[in-house]
Amino acid sequence: MDRVLTIGVYGWSPERWVAALHDARCDLVVDIRARRGVRGPEHAFANSKRLQAIVAEAGLRYAHLPVLAPSRATRDAQVAADAASKTAKRDRALLGDAFVAAYQAEVVDAVDWQPIIAELTGATPALLCVERLPAACHRSIVAAEIAQRAGCPVVDLVP
Repeated sequence: MDRVLTIGVYGWSPERWVAALHDARCDLVVDIRARRGVRGPEHAFANSKRLQAIVAEAGLRYAHLPVLAPSRATRDAQVAADAASKTAKRDRALLGDAFVAAYQAEVVDAVDWQPIIAELTGATPALLCVERLPAACHRSIVAAEIAQRAGCPVVDLVP
């Protein structure tokens, strides 16, 4: 793996989303969401079955790694931080400290990274979640961990 890409859903049309993946020479979309649904018609393309069809039609492979998704309790820590700062989820620019600490403990420090890195080796993977900005999403933490272990850079695709 020469780099690890990240991409969200918010802010993209399906056509621009696929074009960005092609332009970045991605060949594997790695969905790291626990729940693979998005509310509202604007981003319905990211609902599991539709997304997998779009990815296949674009000639890309798809993998779902729910082991990298935050738990409900960890997501709730971010919801509380957003509520305290009066920040809407789609307007969030950074993850809260409580989320980062909980995610580090429950996923980063607990997951067996060897099979994950092995699955990604030889690919140009794009880690997928929904937030527009990578720093507002757990995909930034996952990407940094993979990049450090694989000795490659992270490239964030943003609309």
